[in-house]
Formats: sequence, C-alpha cells, structure tokens
Amino acid sequence: RIFVLGIGFFTLCFLMTSLGGQFSAKRLGDSPFTIRTEVMGALESRGVLRRMSDMLEMLMKRMDILARLENSTDFHRGDEARFPLDRFQPAAGLMERIQAIAQNVSDIAIKVDQILRNSLLNGKVMEGRRDQCEVPRDPKYPDCAGKVEWMRARWTSDPCYAFFGVDGTECSFLIYLSEVEWFCPPLPWRNRTVAVPSPPPLPRAQAAFQRDLAHLLELIGTGKESLSFMKKRIRHLAQQWLRAARRLEQKLAGWQRDQKHILIHIGFLTEESGDVFSPRVLKGGPLGEMVQWADILAALFVLGHSLRVTVSLKELQSHLGVPPGRGNCPLTSPLPFDLIYTDYHGLQQMKQHMGLSFKKYRCRVRVIDTFGTEPAYNHEEYATLRGYRTNWGYWNLQPAQFMTMFPHTPDNSFMGFVSEELNQTERQLIKANKVSSMAVVYGKEASIWKGKEKFLAILNKYMEIHGTVYYETQRPPEVPAFVKNHGLLPQHEFQQLLRKAKLFIGFGFPYEGPAPLEAIANGCVFLQARFNPPHSSLNHEFFRGKPTSREATGTAVFQVSSQHPYAEDFIGKPHVWTVDYNNSEEFEAAIKTIMRTQVDPYLPYEYTCEGMLERIHAYIQHQDFCTTSSLPPSPKTKSPAMQSPPSPLALSPNATHLVWSPSAGQAPQAWPPVSSLQAWVSEPQHTCTETCRQHGLVCEPTFFRFLNKEEVFLQLSIACDSTEYEMNHLYPAVAENVHECYLQKEPLLFSCAGYNTKYRRLCPCRDFRQGQVALCRDCL
Repeated sequence: RIFVLGIGFFTLCFLMTSLGGQFSAKRLGDSPFTIRTEVMGALESRGVLRRMSDMLEMLMKRMDILARLENSTDFHRGDEARFPLDRFQPAAGLMERIQAIAQNVSDIAIKVDQILRNSLLNGKVMEGRRDQCEVPRDPKYPDCAGKVEWMRARWTSDPCYAFFGVDGTECSFLIYLSEVEWFCPPLPWRNRTVAVPSPPPLPRAQAAFQRDLAHLLELIGTGKESLSFMKKRIRHLAQQWLRAARRLEQKLAGWQRDQKHILIHIGFLTEESGDVFSPRVLKGGPLGEMVQWADILAALFVLGHSLRVTVSLKELQSHLGVPPGRGNCPLTSPLPFDLIYTDYHGLQQMKQHMGLSFKKYRCRVRVIDTFGTEPAYNHEEYATLRGYRTNWGYWNLQPAQFMTMFPHTPDNSFMGFVSEELNQTERQLIKANKVSSMAVVYGKEASIWKGKEKFLAILNKYMEIHGTVYYETQRPPEVPAFVKNHGLLPQHEFQQLLRKAKLFIGFGFPYEGPAPLEAIANGCVFLQARFNPPHSSLNHEFFRGKPTSREATGTAVFQVSSQHPYAEDFIGKPHVWTVDYNNSEEFEAAIKTIMRTQVDPYLPYEYTCEGMLERIHAYIQHQDFCTTSSLPPSPKTKSPAMQSPPSPLALSPNATHLVWSPSAGQAPQAWPPVSSLQAWVSEPQHTCTETCRQHGLVCEPTFFRFLNKEEVFLQLSIACDSTEYEMNHLYPAVAENVHECYLQKEPLLFSCAGYNTKYRRLCPCRDFRQGQVALCRDCL
C-alpha cells in the first residue's frame, strides 16, 4: 500500500515539475501555467496544453486504482498481518492529501479545456487575419502597393526574406514591409509593445590617448603579407606616434573627447576584390595605399578610439549584422559603429550586403580615396546627364566623406599619411654624410626603367646611380649596367640609402606616392618630370575612369602636370625640381644646379605624426554628415510670404570681398567657424581653389551655403537681370556678358573645382593653420 501511495505522490510531483519546466523553457520569467497564444506560438501552446490534459487524465486513473486497492479486504488483511497499526498513520495522512488533490483535478481539466478552446479560436482568428490582409491605401506610404507586388513575385529570390518571417502570404509581406523595412504602415492587429519612455543614454566613455600599440597589432591580425608590412611600419614609427600623442594631449588639455566605435574595413585586401597588393609586397609593387592604411590605423588607435579591423567579407558581414542571404534585406540590428573607414572596394561590398541599411547609415562612412572624387562625379543624376559618370563615382555621398592621400581638392577631406621625422642629431649627421654625386632612382619595378636610357646616360656623367629594382635570379635587362642595383630593400635599409644620396629622381611613375616625401625628409632633392602635355584620361590609360578633373579645365578631364603635384605646388624649390625630361639641356642644367645646392631635411608639418593626429582628431570631433542643412528654396517654391533672411555677410573695409558681419547676430553652429570665411569672385578662367590660393587662402565648400543667395550678388555690386536655380557644379556664378546670375539647386554639387570661361564664380575661402591646409586657425 505504501509503495502504491508513493508511486501516486511522486507521479504528481513529476507532473507538476515537468510541466513547469516545459512552460518555463518557452520563455524566461513566465509561470509554468502561463499560456501564450501569440500568432507564431499558437500551435506550440495547444500541443503543450493537450499533453497536460492527457497527463492529468492518467493521474486520475491511477487514483482510481489506488482507491480500489484500499477497499480490498485482502489488501487490509495482508497489511495487518505484516505491519503494526501505528505504521498506517502517516500513510493515512498522505492518502488524504492525495484525495484532496484529486478532487481538484476535474476542475483543472475543465479550465484546461477552456484554455484549449480559446487558444484554438484565437489561432483561427489570427490565421484568418494572416490570410486575409489587404494592402493599405495610405498616402503617407505611396510605395507600399508596388513593394507588395514586388514581394509577391520575388520574395523567394533571397533567403533573407524567409529569415525575417516572410512565407508567401499577404500578411507576411505587409509585416516585413512595415516592421523590417518602412514602405507600409504598421498593421493594427499586430501585437506591439506599448511604448515605454527609454531611459536617458548613459554617458559615453571618454577617449584617452594610448601609450601601448601592442593591442593594435593584435587587432590587425595575420595571414597576409600586406598586414605584416603594415604591422612592421607601425612598430617602426611607434615612438614617433607616442611622442606626437603627448604633444597633442598638451594642446587639448581639458578637452572632452567621446570615444568612438570605429570599423576599419580594408576592402582592397579582401579575397573578393582580388587582393592584388599582398602578393606584390615582396616583389616591389606599389605600397602607398598600405602605408596610408597603416598610419590611419595607428592614428585612430593612439587617439583612444575603439577599433575593429576587417580584411574579409565574412568578417564585415558579421560585424555589421548582415542577415543570411544575398544582401537585399536591412541589417538585423542597429549599426554598432559610429564611423566606418573603408575604400571604394569596401564601399561596394557594403552596398551589396546592407540592403536599405546602406542608405540609412552611409553618412557614417569615410572613404579612403587616393586621387579624390569631385562633386560633379559624385552626384549620380548629374554625372549621368553631363557625362561625368565613371566606374568609381556616383555615390551621392557628401564630398568631404572622401579622404585623399594628398590635398588635391578642398572638396574632399585630406587624410594623408606620415613620414619619419628626424631629431636634430640625425639631421646634422645626414648633412655631414651626404654624397653630392649620388642619386637614387624612384622605381622598384623594372618596367618603370624602360625607355629611360637617354637621360640616365646624362645623369651618369655627373652622378653614381643607385636603384632598388626587384628581381629574383637575373638582373633586369631594363636597368643599365652602370646602375648599382641593390634589389628590393627593407624599409630601414632604404632609409639609410636616402640619407646618403643627394638626388632622388622620378621617372614619371608611380604617381603621387609617399617615397618623394620620405626622400625630402631625409635631405634629398627630388627631381621629377613635367608632363607636356599633362597626363589625363584622354592620353593615359592609368587615369581613365578616375572620378576627378583635378580642376585643370572646365571639362571632365583629369589632368596631372607632373609625377607629384603636391611636391611641386606645396614644397617646390630648392627641395623639388620639375623639369622637361625631353629637353636635354634643361635636364642637364638642373642636375648641375642641384649638385651645388645645399638643402636641409624638410618635412611638411601635415605629414608628421602630430600633424596627422591633429587632423584626424578635428575630423572626428567636428565632421557630422548625418545632420544636413536644409536645401536652398528655389524661386518656384518660394511663396510671397517667404522672404530670404538678410545676408550675414558684409563688405570688407577695402571693398574687395565679403566677410562675416559682426552685426549678424549669433553665429551659426558651423565647422569650420564662420569667422574664418571670406567670399571672393573668381576670374573667368580660374577655379575657386585657384582664386582662394591667390589670396593666401583655401577654398572651403561648407561655406557655399552662405553665398548661395541673391543678396550676395548685390553686395558684390554684380548686376543680375535674372536669377535662376540650376544643378551645375560651377554655381553660384554670374555670366557677366549677359548679366545672368545662377544659384545652386543641389547642395551636393557645391564644388571648389572646375571653371568655365563664361562664368565668374562666387568662391568661399578661409584661412588655414601654418603647415596644415586642412584646418583653419580656429578649427582645432
């Protein structure tokens, strides 16, 4: 009897705990008897309830068997013969408890049945709703019907739709288009949590300058020669980065800097983009891009920001939260990064895999772009209509989101890189050990030397020529026998060679690399060829498709007048000589003069570690492309009641240009500060970049919005018989011969580049810090 009673009791306990475990496993925090009847869980809930009912029925049967055994005379006689009477008292109490529980079983069963019926009824209603959804006609969602039609035909084209619950029914289409995307209004019958005011965001962690680069080297990873190259460079310059960080920290004493979460995706190193650079690292291939990326990584890390580094598409998808499929759906969660630094390859990969989220988050992207992207090539509609479309442009980003290796155009942000800085002892040692008759050729690939025999012979009359051309077994035939070829040298050995040499000579390629700046920093004179005619997409394959005109003409032609325009324009003589190599007399005369000229090692401040840290700090603190200013109203959209606010500009004391008026009231929140603004009118054949430079200033495209007003023409005494708003990268401008004035209709087309002999342009200029053209005097 005791055995049977025990079996019954423990069966009941097992029933209660097992049911509780099943229900609690469905949802943490729910009671074991809390029944969920949501649409997606209805079938599961009904199954659990049926099991509960069956187990209760089985328990009732066992209770009946127990009762019949208790009433059996044989059972009682057997018990009395075996056990004393007092041994039955605990069993009797247990029996009473079990009987009390048994009396409630029928009530529980009735309640279970009611729950089951309600569950089944609700499930049918919800399924009916799912099968009978109608496409809403809401003027606030004009694209809804078209998107539903597209989903009917294409929802199986990408597994990501099924990942978000699309199953081919109308309601699943509408749920996806209203809750995952935003083309349709929310469905009124959907269970939605009542909006609870979110707590105020926690204060952001503050960025602190880093003193140890070991963690950065771990973040970069291994497995590619290109990554090894970058890590070696970071180690080599580590002490210079740390010294620069201490100096900048003193400048920014008391400045609060929020720590940013930053993703660095180097797209050109991914296998999907071909990664042509890694195999060429050890064979003399171009390293300029990897030099720049190594310096960007070091600068961001030293500034104290939280970094993630990827060089594979799979890692990129994981960090972004890309759903499984072919990239047509949005991300599964909000983007966890404040900024993303990538290149054109990475930008394309992000667009392919982020779906609509790319448009939402593209304002956080910074594109490392060697040659730059001018506004005329960036605006997709304008580039298509006007013939500026190339393989690389038309992204509709803010032009300043493109970050260049050299300050080609103020329309883009100048990112740059660094060269090694010498201390005073090293500078004196270099000057003492210079060999005035020693030249090093800029060109590690044998193909660069082909066809250069004529001026190599002239150079050989005066100097001992050294080369660093890569070869495996045999000397390259393109390199003349009188050249001392060292083969491909490690970076520190190449630096030692430059510290001895007097001349560093370029053969016209590679264009705008870091090596000439390194040579000048080590006390060399850089001799380069002047291109006549200038190289462009019309006469040189290398430049075909580049999204920039380099402001050489009013047409969409990219033109470069020398191998290294920055060295020619921003450094110049005595450190940089640009001559016509086809003119033997000019070439020979330049060599003779260079041998007699004494020069000190020179490095522009903007290419030091401190200069780069200063620049990137300012960009991160002040550049915000996710909040844009309103578009200028066109005459067709202005109502009579809408009057343009008075111009905040005033004529300068000498009446030559406009400045920000002291009486304009509170200055708007702008970076650079409007106090640095000067507005000038260009000559017909000058770009705004050239116009500002003539006045010792830099063109600042963010100030165009203050000039894009009719009143500004009047303030500059420009007569306008008519004023029109149009899309043109040269506007605002005036055609003086016919007194027609033009204002810019599309802010993305504000551009410092380009000119046309028909127009005089309104040009926004600003001052700049000594040795740092990217920043105005008060920009730090």
